Parts: sequence; C-alpha cells; structure tokens
Amino acid sequence: MKKLSWFNKVMFFFNIVLTILTFLAYFLPFLAPKLFPFLSVFTLILPLMLVLNFLFFLYWLFQVKRQMLLSGIVLLLGVTFISKFYKFSGRETEKDNADFTLMSYNVRLFNLYDWMPRQDVPDSIAAFVKKHRPDILCFQEYTPRKDVDFGQYRYKYIYVNEHNNAKLGQAIYSKFRIINSGSIPFPKSDNNVIFADIKKGNDTLRVYSMHLQSIKISPDIHEKIDEQKSKVIFNRLSAAFKEQQHQAELIQQHKRECQYPMIICGDLNNSAFSYVYRSVKGSMKDAFEESGKGFGKSYNYKYYPARIDYVFTDRDIVVKEYITFQDFIFSDHFPVMTRLAYEKEK
Repeated sequence: MKKLSWFNKVMFFFNIVLTILTFLAYFLPFLAPKLFPFLSVFTLILPLMLVLNFLFFLYWLFQVKRQMLLSGIVLLLGVTFISKFYKFSGRETEKDNADFTLMSYNVRLFNLYDWMPRQDVPDSIAAFVKKHRPDILCFQEYTPRKDVDFGQYRYKYIYVNEHNNAKLGQAIYSKFRIINSGSIPFPKSDNNVIFADIKKGNDTLRVYSMHLQSIKISPDIHEKIDEQKSKVIFNRLSAAFKEQQHQAELIQQHKRECQYPMIICGDLNNSAFSYVYRSVKGSMKDAFEESGKGFGKSYNYKYYPARIDYVFTDRDIVVKEYITFQDFIFSDHFPVMTRLAYEKEK
C-alpha cells in the first residue's frame, strides 16, 4: 500500500469493498428470502459486481500491480456464477432422429390488453411456432383464443383460471401422447405450475411448465426512478421473492414424488443467482449453461440482460442446442428453444 499513489489507494479501498460485497452475494443463493428478503434483492446486481471486479482486475493488471490478485481470486471463485450470466460459445451437436425439441414462451396473453401497438401478435406467434415446429410447446401467461390455431399438435393440456374477466393460465402442447397431466396451485396467487407426462417411444418424460410470482416491473417503464419509487420497487421485489420461495418448495415436493425423467421450463421471474433458482433447479442441468451462448437474455428489459426463463433437465437428458430468439419481439419475454436427447443410464 505504501507504494501506491493516493488515487490508487482510493481505488484499492473501493476494490476491497466490492470484494466483500461480491463474496456476500456468492452466499445469497443459500439464504432463504423469507429470512433475509432485503439481501435477496442484492442477487440482481451480482452480474454488475462481476463486471466491476473484472474491470478492477484489468486496471491493476495494466499497471502490473499485485492488487490484481484480489479481483482475480474473486473471479476465479465465482466462475460458476459467470457461466450462468454469460456463455462465450454454445455447444451444438449433430442432429439425430431420436432428438426432440422443446420451446418455452411467456406469451403475455397474446397481447390481449394491447400492451403492444399492433394487432398481429396472435397470428405472428402462431406462425413462429409453425416455422420452428417444436415437438413440445409450453406457454406461460396463456389465454385461449379462437383466432390462434395450434392444431398441428394432437395432444395438449391447458389450465386456466378466471382473472379480471380474462382466462389466465398455461398450456403444454405435444406431438407425443400425453398420458397424465395436472397442476400445482399456488396459495393466494394467480401463478402456478402445470405438468404433463409425455410418452416418447418406450419412455415417459415429465414436463413441467412453471410461472412463479411476478416481480411486477414492466419493461415499458422509462420514467426516472426517484427515492420513493426505489423503495416501492425494493419492497415489491422482497415480497415477491418470499412468495417465490414458498412456490419453489411446492415444486421441490412435487418433484420428489415423480418417478420419471423430468424437464422443467418456464418463467421463474428470478435470476440464476437466487435462492429460488437453486431450489427449483436442484441437481438438474441448466440448458443455457450446457449449450447456450451470450447473455441468454429472455426478458425484454431495456437496461439489463435479464435471463428469467429457463429449461432444466435431468442429468441423463442431453442438451444438444439452446436458442433464445431475441429478435422475436411479440411479448415482454423472448421464446427459448432447446434440442434434447434422452439417454438412459447403462
């Protein structure tokens, strides 16, 4: 420290503070939101802290200062968090006849309330599905519409409930036979999870489509956020994360009773650095981490590459490809699709 200039001493002080905060954020996925709701909100800025640590590392590296070791160690210990935030290269393997594709998409009620100033949203989504032809299709924030045709799917399970005079729910469409289906209701919430047991050849797979408690931050908000609005958003996030914890526990319980290989997809409404993500994912694989590329942004928020839509698979399901369609803007979410193969343990 004695050999550092006064400016570098100040920079190193901030570097130390950032290090402490980053290590705290590393432990947050293990802390229940019900116990520490204010800390849970902190998980949302972990990517920013990783970026700042990288900038500090470069700052000291260019000066050939040993202080670079501080941020270097932080980044090394957080390498698993980095892969959840950004993937430098996606893995794509050759297609096989046994492969199948799954698409998950929060369709925002097919623009029922005209959030977007266009009338072609339902037709565009239907055309998009026909173009990419996923074998299994999962919709969140789904509402039945006579003018939207998914007749190419022989099998389906649709769950809806009445909400503000509109039918709000989820749907699973499949080219393979559905032999069982059901839902996991969430207490005092319009959100829920649905599932379908799908017969593919001689195998049966269970597919869950989830829509956890919304944090109710619209991507359409562009006004200045003052101190009062910040408090409202903070309290809203804290309350939502506590609700999500209980919902994640219900999913965990339901998973334990399932004897089939599982796929969980849908809108988690939380980051990959959260307690809720860790709870729902468990020992399963994150398809984006397996074969994704870039930020994997799935929510159309202007100021942050938010990935809140996921596909989790059992360990013996191979993830061969993962795509986020960020140029298809017909909802506040982007569709995600993955190509999978089920390989039984030998």
